[in-house]
Amino acid sequence: MQIGDVSFWYADIGLPQRRAALAGDTVADVAIIGAGYTGLWTAYYLKKADPGLNVLVIEKEFAGFGASGRNGGWLTGGFAWNHQRYLETSTEAGVRGMVAAMNTTVDEVIRVAEAEGIDADFRRTDELMVATLPAQLGRLKDEVAHRRHWGEEDRVFEIGTDELAKRIRIPGALGAMVVTNVARVQPAKLVGGLAAAVERLGVRIVEGTTVTGFEEGLVRTDKGSVRAPRILRCTEGFTAGLPGLKREWLPLNSAQIATEPLSPEVWDQIGWNGHEILGDFANAYCYCQRTREGRITVGARGVPYLYGSNLDTNGAPDAETIRRLTAILHKHFPAAASAKIDHAWCGVLGVPRDWCATVGLDPATGIGWAGGYVGVGVSTSNLAGRTLADLALDRTTELTALPWVNRRVRQWEREPFRWLGVTGMYALLNAADRQEARPGAGPSRLAALGNWLTGRG
Repeated sequence: MQIGDVSFWYADIGLPQRRAALAGDTVADVAIIGAGYTGLWTAYYLKKADPGLNVLVIEKEFAGFGASGRNGGWLTGGFAWNHQRYLETSTEAGVRGMVAAMNTTVDEVIRVAEAEGIDADFRRTDELMVATLPAQLGRLKDEVAHRRHWGEEDRVFEIGTDELAKRIRIPGALGAMVVTNVARVQPAKLVGGLAAAVERLGVRIVEGTTVTGFEEGLVRTDKGSVRAPRILRCTEGFTAGLPGLKREWLPLNSAQIATEPLSPEVWDQIGWNGHEILGDFANAYCYCQRTREGRITVGARGVPYLYGSNLDTNGAPDAETIRRLTAILHKHFPAAASAKIDHAWCGVLGVPRDWCATVGLDPATGIGWAGGYVGVGVSTSNLAGRTLADLALDRTTELTALPWVNRRVRQWEREPFRWLGVTGMYALLNAADRQEARPGAGPSRLAALGNWLTGRG
């Protein structure tokens, strides 16, 4: 089994050749910190809007090193939000507008990929969120009703056991929520293709360059300084590593495994001919895909948080996390129980204190930001990039009026309180799943307590 080495997605295609570092002091019209999806989408739309802009993207490792090259490959049109919190500063119409705007991202990402010749194993399909216990079925029905109320009547619905079995055979499944107009993607191919596309437009990307600080008009790095009237922070789960931002967004760990390619006989037992992206309604949920070459990837939170907002080492998860992921694989796909695990890896995603994604720009300083995707960044980053480009160009558009724009929340608590809170939350979520698995059990109150503990609920 290969462990770490960034992710399976790079083992699939090979690690990219490193670009040159910043070669001393320079200037730009827009300096973007972070060469993941958010930074690259922002650069793309900036150059499309104004080809003459001098745009520089600064990356500590290589483009796509973080979550953009490690995620589960779900392009869903969904995002991290809480309607009650958005309604504190917006209207029902504003929230519906946010949902509608996010629903455009699947088509937009694929449109750009086709226009730029990016082959990222796109496959248009559905999302299936499966319930295997009565308590999970209750959450399924609530989620379907919630999403349909907020404007997704045409793409979200419930199916029962028989209809689900025609698509995929999950032991004990009671039904599923279906979300249409989503896509499976090979994430490292997407971010690599996007980086090449923005370079063709004239964007400069420098790698191996560590940002040591930034302020109005100036980014300082270990390779020189960059003067720019617009500075955009697009660092998502790595934000805590920037000076002064340790408590801005919490870097939450997520991990995955990938099996060896499965035989046709195993696939005959499982089904899954529609290549739907697949998850479940457990409190400590999972996310899976059937890859281009017939592997199964399974992802879940594992060890959720490292003390002091520390990060993983080159994507290497611990043995207990690998064991938990393998148990999920065997539970949902027993026909694959004898399959070898070829790769295990992990990464971090950014979590704001209110668990709601955000994008914004301070016109007084020219400093902007986007992120806090809470694990739904493949689609959210595209809308963030479009919106951040509009903000950086001082445009007033429908996107800049959406309720997530310039939304700021309080910081996370100091240690050890944030470690205790997040660790306690996931302990309660796992305990809730164990309670709900007992014969005759209903929904566990432990999950609500866990979510309340960190402001997730």
